[in-house]
Amino acid sequence: MKKQNSRALGPALIILAGIFWGSMGIFVRKLSVYGFSSIQIVCIRVVLAALVFSVILRLIEPGGFSISLHDVPLFLGLGLGSVLFFTVCYFTAISMMSLSTAAILLYTSPIWIMLMSVLFFHEKLTARKVLALLLAFCGCVLVSGVSGGLTVTGLLVGLCSGIGYGLYSILGTVALRRYSPYAVTTWTFLFAALGSLIISRPADIAAKIAAAPSLPRFLLLCVLTSLVTAVVPFLAYTLGLRSVEASKAGILATIEPMVATLFGVFAFSEPLTLLSGLGVALILAAVVILNTST
Repeated sequence: MKKQNSRALGPALIILAGIFWGSMGIFVRKLSVYGFSSIQIVCIRVVLAALVFSVILRLIEPGGFSISLHDVPLFLGLGLGSVLFFTVCYFTAISMMSLSTAAILLYTSPIWIMLMSVLFFHEKLTARKVLALLLAFCGCVLVSGVSGGLTVTGLLVGLCSGIGYGLYSILGTVALRRYSPYAVTTWTFLFAALGSLIISRPADIAAKIAAAPSLPRFLLLCVLTSLVTAVVPFLAYTLGLRSVEASKAGILATIEPMVATLFGVFAFSEPLTLLSGLGVALILAAVVILNTST
């Protein structure tokens, strides 16, 4: 019974992460009102997350701040090569094409995760995984919609966002063999925060914060953005990776665009089309297939 509960907890944590990530649009829209660019919002998000993760690690596992110098490249890959890289590529793609097209390219990530998992971890490429992957990707396409205006450069940038996104599952799985989830998330975001400060014009961020009309309300919004879209989902996802194969986790996380669509419907009164509804059903079908015992 305990083993079954542990096996069920991993997928539940991955799905929980996807649900929290799906709310990101709400917070990004609210912070954009204050005049922050997308990259600056990313900086606020990851810097605060790094601080929160550091406090959590200090309370739960003080020794987690000690890492081997040989593993610094691994955490550089997680922080800069995955979290920061995919976010910058994603927001760049958004500026070059429609949001829906950028989202579709981002959610090629399960394909890259599955290929890298087979190559590096020798995971089995089962018919169940392939079917779930196809259903999930088709669901993402239907949920996001299909539009034109895609250039070769835009295509490459969008695909890079998907590769960077998928890289977290691969490098995170490796890091979890040597460190706790709390140490992995903390060091990942410390490096991501450092990188974001370099590219986001922090002096301009500070000026906009000082000019915020209601500073306490603004700071609360920043903290909530970090907690809801970074701290909780990344910690849940990393904890889930301890018992869920990277390829399976990547497919389960595709619940994010479905949740984002539903948030749009209920929070912003956006219409839910027949194709979007079908996409939601396909994503749910993929989740059910991956979690149904044969």
